[in-house]
Formats: sequence, structure tokens, C-alpha cells
Amino acid sequence: MKRNNVSLADYLAVLTLRETGSFRAAAEELCLSPSALSRQVSGLETQLETRLFDRDTRNVSLTASGKVFARIAERMVNAARDADAEFDAHLSARHGQLTIAGLPSVTAALLPEILSRFTSRHPDIDVKVIDALSESVIDVVESGRAELGFTAGTVSTRSRLAFQPLMNDAFVAIGAPDGPLQEDREYEWSELVEMPFIAMAKGTSVRELLDSACLRLDRPLSPRFEVAHLATAGAFVAEGLGITALPELTLPVLPTERLVQRTIRDFGARRRIGLVRQAGRSLSPAASSFLKVLAQTSRKPERMLSSAKAH
Repeated sequence: MKRNNVSLADYLAVLTLRETGSFRAAAEELCLSPSALSRQVSGLETQLETRLFDRDTRNVSLTASGKVFARIAERMVNAARDADAEFDAHLSARHGQLTIAGLPSVTAALLPEILSRFTSRHPDIDVKVIDALSESVIDVVESGRAELGFTAGTVSTRSRLAFQPLMNDAFVAIGAPDGPLQEDREYEWSELVEMPFIAMAKGTSVRELLDSACLRLDRPLSPRFEVAHLATAGAFVAEGLGITALPELTLPVLPTERLVQRTIRDFGARRRIGLVRQAGRSLSPAASSFLKVLAQTSRKPERMLSSAKAH
């Protein structure tokens, strides 16, 4: 016996014939001719080596074996319908999981608005956010632990990632209200580097741009304090230990009620924020839906370089 060759169409035919009690009615519902349905059921009975239906000129009824087979058919058809519904939900991004990696400044300043919109439209998608420094964001997306990543700068041409620029993030000077930046005016970069400076650690996207700005002055940055976390830098500045220069997207991480923000007249560089994903790899429906929401976000539209598109 070759029971493993029973098709979903066979299961559906048996259930429809059971419900209608007529080959003509069942065939019409299945979009078959009565003779084609009769041949299908006869072939199934031959394959199973048992009779499923008793027939006469007027009536069709299940045999004992047919009743057992019909119970199995119900489970198989319901499982197939559930599978179809689950996959349809996946394709329409109603269910699923999405993992996003991002710089702490981006996840704190940019993601909340986007995720608020995204989760309101797709409440059954589980979202995981990985806060990481730039190099770690690249590693997480390259390894597949995150499908999308928000990072700064560009991606090496040797990388397996595609980089899509989203916005330029301008640097501002940050100080305590009664500190070196208490005068409300624009400051020259050459002025700021002469002040007690609190710098982010080497290897961060912020530090790379600070060092580049100093190279243009032909003066290396000599920070009074060097820290790894934005919150630490903000706390040190608020305590009057020095000033710093940070991109605007980092401000939500800082105790801004205890700080003043000043324009840097000639810093000469902006941090480019972009989206990374694995090159040549199709996005999940959840990720594609997220990118549609990202493209519609209204945060700082004047600095948007391009709209994110789902491919």
C-alpha cells in the first residue's frame, strides 16, 4: 500500500463528498466533472486497498474505513489551511520577528518614532534592537544576527553589506551653562579644541570625525577625559569637567536640561547616518514593511538624503 502518496486534493475530495452526499454536488463544488471525481475516488480506494464509500444510484455514504480516513482528512486539510494562513501572514508582515542593530545615539533618537509607527501597524511582529558601536553593527548584520543596521560613515567595498545613506548628522558643541560655552554665540572649532575637552573613545564614529577635524587644524586632539559612553560624556560635561562636541542625534542620550548647546562655525564635517543590510539578499516581509515606515518618517526631513526602499 502507498498511503504516503495521498494528495491534499484526495483528502479534500473525500471531505466534500461526505458533506454533500452526492458525486454531482461534490464535483460541482470541486470544479470537476462527476466522472472525474468518481475516477479520483476509485483510484484512491485502489491505492488504499479499501472501500471508502458505499454507493448506489441515489446515495453515497462513508464506510467504516471511510469514516477513519475522513477524520484524518480533516486534520490534513485544516493543517494545510493553517499553513497557508501562516505563510500569508508572513508575506503580509502580520507576524514574524525583526532584529535591528544600531548605534546607541540612533536607537535612542531616531528609532522610537519609527518603531512607534511600525508597531502600531504591525502589532504582532516581535522587534529586537541591538545597541552597538559602528564596527559591532557591521559585524552583527554581516553575521545575520540582525537583518538591518543603523550605522555611521560608509561601508568598506570589501564588505558583504550594502550601505544606504539616510541623513547627515551635524556636530554641535556641548557645555555646562556656567562653563566655557556660557556665551550664547557660534564658536570656532579652533576655540573649542583649546578648552578642556571630553572626547569619545578611539574607534567610535564620533572620535574619527573629531580627529579628522583636528587634522584640518594641524593640531591633534588632546582630550582631558576620554570616555566610551555618551551618557558618561554628558555627565562629565554637566559636572563642569569640560566641553565636548557631539552629533545632534546623540542629544536625547544626554542630560540636556543641565547643558547648553552651541553651533560650531567651521567643524567641516557631518556624521553620515545610513542603513546597512546584506547585499544581494532578499529582505523578509517584516524588514520590508519596516523600511516603508522608515521612508515615511517625518523626523528632520530637511536632512534626509534619500528614502529607504524595500527591495
